[in-house]
Amino acid sequence: MKRFLLLNVLVLAGCQGFQNLDVSSMTGGRINSNVDLTKVAKGVNQVRKGFAEISESEEYYIGRAVAAQVLTRYKPLNDPGLNAYAQKVTQAVALASDRPSTFKGYHVQVLASDEINAFAAPGGFIFVTKGMLELVRSEDELAGVLAHEVAHVAKKHGLKTIQTSRLTSAFAILGSEAAKNYTPQQVSRLTSAFEGAVDDVVNKLVVNGYSRDKEYEADKFGAQYAKAANYDPGALKAFLERMEKAEGSGGGGMFKTHPSPSKREAELGALSPASGYKRSSERGRRFSAAVQL
Repeated sequence: MKRFLLLNVLVLAGCQGFQNLDVSSMTGGRINSNVDLTKVAKGVNQVRKGFAEISESEEYYIGRAVAAQVLTRYKPLNDPGLNAYAQKVTQAVALASDRPSTFKGYHVQVLASDEINAFAAPGGFIFVTKGMLELVRSEDELAGVLAHEVAHVAKKHGLKTIQTSRLTSAFAILGSEAAKNYTPQQVSRLTSAFEGAVDDVVNKLVVNGYSRDKEYEADKFGAQYAKAANYDPGALKAFLERMEKAEGSGGGGMFKTHPSPSKREAELGALSPASGYKRSSERGRRFSAAVQL
């Protein structure tokens, strides 16, 4: 019951603001808030039907179950202003990505943990810890961190993990036109497969981490998304440099599940903002007002 309630808090918080958030001011007008996300999602569905075994809605429910598991391990931070700010920055970079919308949109929750970490579950459920935010110094850096998580969702890194496991066969049964009425044995098999696959994803996110290649890919595309949203992609490298120094003060969290910050910096290479980019004092005021940890 606790897991169910926590999950609903997250989902409702995310749904409340996503469709109506004005992000034009966040991106200097580079990203238009009036994108018809319904049409975008529909287009994604049409493409996915040709090659994907897991639908947009199935991905959402998998991600929701993973999010519930994460919330049994970490307490959500009760700071509506900070959560709304993180949601808005995420929406700005998501709209600039190659996956601007998911089945139910992107949902962000700050976790009340001193651990330096962030997670992205399938379907767009993103978590960032208080410890991570305490290392961030600007909205541009925050955009880089959250864009990295959006890239994990956009590139379906979580789903790719599941597709190599037992869930593939389970969803083949679910997608079968003939399987309209499941037998008790089929329901038991599907339930077992679903729960096991969710545990697989949670362990991948929280304990083992994605492969190095997937983390570098998330950095690469996250930097591109941040740049397209009129943020300075180089801010991510500045943040990684700070992480490198913080690594010596204690392990755990992202330090166990990601490549070293120095290797991530090297993989990113030189980064420059889009033409016309200007540092914004308004961004500084927004960041200082929202991130008070």
